[in-house]
Amino acid sequence: MSCKREQTTVDAGALRLTCPAVRLRRRLLAGVVAATVALAAGAVLTLVDPGAVGPLQAVSLLLFLVLFAWIALAFWSAFIGFVLGLSGRDPLSLRRRVPGTPGTADPPLVSRTALVMPVHNEDPQRVVHGLAATCESVIATGQGAAFDAFVLSDTTDADIAEREQAAVAELRQRLPRDFSVHYRRRPDNTGRKAGNIADFCRRWGGRYDFMVVLDADSLMAGSTLVTLARTMEANPGAGLIQTVPVPVRQQTLFGRLFQFAGAVHSRMLAAGMAFWQGDAANYWGHNAILRLRAFTAHCGLPTLPGSPPLGGEILSHDFVEAALMRRAGWGVWVLSDLQGSYEELPTTLLDYAKRDRRWIQGNLQHLRLLGNHDLHPLSRLHLFLGAFTYLASPLWLALLALTSIDAVLRSGGGLLAVAGEGAGGVGSATALALLIVTVLLVLAPRVFGLVLIVTQAGAGSGRVRLAASGVLDVVFSVLIAPVLLVLHAWFLVCILSGRATVWRAQARQGRLLSWRQAWGYTGALPVLALVWGGLLVWQAPALLVWLLPVLLPLLVAPVMTRFTSSDALGGSLASAGFLRAPDEPAAVAVLARLCAHERAPLRLSRAPANHPTVPPETPEPMPVQALSALALPFAPR
Repeated sequence: MSCKREQTTVDAGALRLTCPAVRLRRRLLAGVVAATVALAAGAVLTLVDPGAVGPLQAVSLLLFLVLFAWIALAFWSAFIGFVLGLSGRDPLSLRRRVPGTPGTADPPLVSRTALVMPVHNEDPQRVVHGLAATCESVIATGQGAAFDAFVLSDTTDADIAEREQAAVAELRQRLPRDFSVHYRRRPDNTGRKAGNIADFCRRWGGRYDFMVVLDADSLMAGSTLVTLARTMEANPGAGLIQTVPVPVRQQTLFGRLFQFAGAVHSRMLAAGMAFWQGDAANYWGHNAILRLRAFTAHCGLPTLPGSPPLGGEILSHDFVEAALMRRAGWGVWVLSDLQGSYEELPTTLLDYAKRDRRWIQGNLQHLRLLGNHDLHPLSRLHLFLGAFTYLASPLWLALLALTSIDAVLRSGGGLLAVAGEGAGGVGSATALALLIVTVLLVLAPRVFGLVLIVTQAGAGSGRVRLAASGVLDVVFSVLIAPVLLVLHAWFLVCILSGRATVWRAQARQGRLLSWRQAWGYTGALPVLALVWGGLLVWQAPALLVWLLPVLLPLLVAPVMTRFTSSDALGGSLASAGFLRAPDEPAAVAVLARLCAHERAPLRLSRAPANHPTVPPETPEPMPVQALSALALPFAPR
């Protein structure tokens, strides 16, 4: 496939990573979050008579304030990103963004970068099509000589492995001979993805300055990769730079809704977090560039004491690697404004939940590392927040359950009914206002992102469709939240009971789920809703109205699971101009390349005798780092 030369857009001023007054920024964020929580606590205190507060009410109030603090942090990070987006300022330097200059005039890169794609029983066609699009995009910048690509296979299926070799061999024939693509297969997948990458670092890391980690569904523009390499060259203290991967190529209604949400909110949220994280940001495991010398020397992962699911190999390795990198003095940055970084998503609620099940187990392990006081405070915060993202679900469920139990015992409205006792109705108004404020804080980031993207769209029907798509996004988020809340709580119970997850290849192709699949996975949720709702109708009907936004989505969970897996519904809305993201394949060169490759699939009859080889090894030690792990309060069964 012939490739036209692509231009690299580089903001020369942005190559130097600076974040002035970052400590002041963090104090300001902590201050506004604390003030927001204090106002909520004050409102809560007006609702209750201290003498009438029993154990259930006390625990419920505490849970509410903890969860409200979590909401407040997310809100203010989103608000900061929103203000930065409106003002056109860089979240790190706070300088106004200026148009970049064409990359054709830039000097050649002086560094060498390896594009590494670890795979495990993935579809070889999709793997190589995506890698081909990325490599061709790099070559089109004129900087291809500074890059090599590696397919790092941990595939255990012999048939898939043979087709992988054949696919990479054909890719090498399609690309210019001076662009190297290598294939390496390990006999086992010790250490999973982290072990796969560590094996590369030990054997070939010494040949390269930087490494870009790609997932099997990752796609990156050549201009973006060149900019990352230039930024690393210009910042010798940077150990890792994370981009913000935007979801693309979704066809099911579920995928379309999540893709639209990601396109609208992700960069704004990342900008808000980059504002106060500075050089102590996080790593998301892919679509990032790492300094190999620093990574190899300081990011060898230990094994946690104890057995799975909370002991053994560290599953969610990325947060821990970022923490180790920062502990060693290297900067960890997020470039929220750098475009050209893409990923694909689970296409159904079932597949999305299965992925969350794996992530929950990995993130819970991070809680055992919070006792390492030599980690940067923000690194420990990342570890905690990563786990709390999923712990919040059972906490919300516990809050709702305690409120329901309290209401049944009081045969009234629970905590909300307390407001009307002896307050002449003022407490009820305060309770309603507090509920409205909580909902607004949760939904505000979606509104902020929508406002930003609408202001950037052209006048006319495009804005109307974007606004309508934003309404669909909000409605879907309200419907899906209770379902994920209950599923996450159940996953947590399974993990704490000792059921470790098996990490398999992710289902990446859209498909219409059968009714049997939908009911089999979510059929218990309508039963829960009917029992819960029936109990409230019988004993505490006043509280039922407040809990309908939770119970109704649970009641229709199987129907929602089935219909949101439909390609037809997603395609119909997209054809009508709804749920269309700016990064559609027709509008982005590297995505268009991938689509072109998929229209001309590879011929993978069998691997050639001279299958792709690897370069000579340059052995480098990757020492295991010292990390203490908190003892488990119990032994999972």
